[in-house]
Amino acid sequence: MDTNSQNIQPVPPFSEKNEETPDIGGGLPIIEYWAEHTLSPEGPKLWKTLLHKSACLSCSWGTGGQKGGFTNEEGEKLQRCMKSVEAISAEIKPAVKAHYFEQHSIAELQRLTSREADRLGRLSYPMILRAGSSHYDRISWQEVYEIAEAAFRKTPERVASYSSGRSSNEAAFLLQLLMRAIGSNNLADCSDLCHAPSTTGLNEMFGTRTSVVSLENLKQADCVVLAGSNSAYNHPRLMNELIKIRDKGGKIIVINPVMEIGLVKFGSPAFPVKSLIPGSDISSLYLQPIPGSDTALLVGIQKSVIEQGLLDETYLQAHTEGWEAVVEHARETDWETITTTCGVSQAEIEAAAKIIGSSKRVVFGWAMGITQQKNGVDNVFSIANTALMTGNVGKEGAGLMPVRGHSNVQGFGSMGVTVELKKEIQHTLEQLLGRPLSAVKGYNTRSLIEAADAGKVDTLICLGGNLYGANPDSTEAKRALGKIETIIYLATKPNLGHFSGLAKHNTIVLPVLNRFENPYKTTVESGNNFVRFNDEGETHLTDSDLIPEVHFFTELAARIHGTYPVDWRQLQDTKYVRQLIAKTIPGFEKMATIDETKEEFTISGRIFNEPKFPTDSGKAKMFVAPLPVLKLPEIQDFGGSESVRGLVVALMTGRSYSQHNTVVYQIDDKYRGIPHRNCILMNRTDAESAGLQQHQRVTVQGNVGKMENVEVIYGAVREGAALMFYPEVNVIFHPEIEERSGTPAYKRVPALVYAEA
Repeated sequence: MDTNSQNIQPVPPFSEKNEETPDIGGGLPIIEYWAEHTLSPEGPKLWKTLLHKSACLSCSWGTGGQKGGFTNEEGEKLQRCMKSVEAISAEIKPAVKAHYFEQHSIAELQRLTSREADRLGRLSYPMILRAGSSHYDRISWQEVYEIAEAAFRKTPERVASYSSGRSSNEAAFLLQLLMRAIGSNNLADCSDLCHAPSTTGLNEMFGTRTSVVSLENLKQADCVVLAGSNSAYNHPRLMNELIKIRDKGGKIIVINPVMEIGLVKFGSPAFPVKSLIPGSDISSLYLQPIPGSDTALLVGIQKSVIEQGLLDETYLQAHTEGWEAVVEHARETDWETITTTCGVSQAEIEAAAKIIGSSKRVVFGWAMGITQQKNGVDNVFSIANTALMTGNVGKEGAGLMPVRGHSNVQGFGSMGVTVELKKEIQHTLEQLLGRPLSAVKGYNTRSLIEAADAGKVDTLICLGGNLYGANPDSTEAKRALGKIETIIYLATKPNLGHFSGLAKHNTIVLPVLNRFENPYKTTVESGNNFVRFNDEGETHLTDSDLIPEVHFFTELAARIHGTYPVDWRQLQDTKYVRQLIAKTIPGFEKMATIDETKEEFTISGRIFNEPKFPTDSGKAKMFVAPLPVLKLPEIQDFGGSESVRGLVVALMTGRSYSQHNTVVYQIDDKYRGIPHRNCILMNRTDAESAGLQQHQRVTVQGNVGKMENVEVIYGAVREGAALMFYPEVNVIFHPEIEERSGTPAYKRVPALVYAEA
């Protein structure tokens, strides 16, 4: 790895990888996977879907739409990845076997793993679990609407929703309009658990809540800083852009406590000769900080930028506010405090600062390793401060790029599915409704669980997602959901939430069509603000009783509201929903004519090619981000005796390679050398200091539970840290919460690892 400055290399034990891990990420296994699926009996259906003019179901990096299933917004081909194939393969499976749910009790269903639940197949008829029943029963749509209407007529503050990015902008808009019309602001969303600190931080600093970088911008960068993101697993198409930046002489700085092999070297099928087999170099410099210490590392980079004379003070004076305090904070923080807090050497920090300060155009990208911390907003402030101090916001080829997860998770926020509604959208919604919105603050995802546990929620509707599985402290989540009278799940496939997130009286699971099956056109939004237009499709499920999501929301709203404030049943034609979006959501004016033009577009006002920002002053506001005080508890704090021999670690939750959100497609993780889900990835030195060995079985204890018979796997994780798989590990901890955004600190969970005597 070159650093363009000093020969800084990560050194053992940080860089020690498992003997079973490959030398590169990606590569031939991807081709083998494609061949296995596309040449199988499901191959024709898979290819038909891959070529369908609809957006990819997987990550928000996205591809597909009107340019074709394999094409991105820049017209580049071969932009489908293995995760896309996984997602489609799960959606084109046959229906769950007839009478399966009638024949298997809830107790049996609760013993299924995420992978086993997903492999049951597609949901094909509505079903209900009534109070006192041990089995799901089939239910008519007429009774579904009767129960749903009664549930939505409860006191508005006691009605809530939860959603994921699986669905369309149109369904998202209708969901929030239905909720606002009844007087509820309880619009929890999966983004509350991941990128809410990004939304909060960017909004306070720049008056925007999303990436300010387009794909076109990214291509012009000569340096990318990628922090707290394993894009080789979760956003493989982004890897193509990193490869191209490296090929033209650019630099990639990776910040991650785990050395992920795909971020060191990645073999992309998009470049079969130069990359697929030999692999392409990704990281120019790989920094492995202590989990939760990113602000300290970034302040260190800022301090070094100042000391190396790379500070762009002219830019700061012209385009920012509050910069003096930020610069002074970095200048006055001593190196010993910085390096002790983050665990990265001064030499490595100086190398990173030189690369950033010497590059002409730098893009800063980050994901949940940054946001899922107790100080997640401060982490975002620190990233943005670093970008501003080097003049890298508001010009082509530079800027800030939160790397989001699900394909349309950003679109849901844009449509108003949020408890932090933009003032502009609030104004247009109030005009539409003819009255002010409720002044009662809505529940985000964590406060929803807490409110339900306190008996304050009667009705919950879930549009996709797995609210039970995604939440920390699984025992609390199950208990809280069990106090809600009625829960309605809209889903394409079974998940663990349908079996463990059960309501007090009625749990209803409604089968819906997926994105490429809908009988109407829909839109989604990528993480880089590009709106894709999806063609109609048809389902392969014959003799099924599925419904489009839009039809359910419009019919339910019509029964509750009649024609107030709109003719709801007319909105079953999504063309009219798009026209309503164009009038209501700033930046989406082109939605009014997209049915005629089929013109996909970048949302106006979001990409900053000039340092002019939508704040009151037109300048970016900078905030001092204090260094975190990081301290792990002692063994005795976990209730153990002094004779217990073990180790307290900063545990990070993470996904495996073949996993999407809470859905697990394969139980192993070949790139980390992890053979199954009940494992803990540890640093060899840490493990051996506690008398533990590779493949030994241990107990991992958090603050509310423990997991037993966990296999120790040595890996390239820095000392003092460890990694286990989400969502299974959620059962052991009740995390600290980022107070400004409500996001749980999944990426720094104090845990005791020990062998039973």
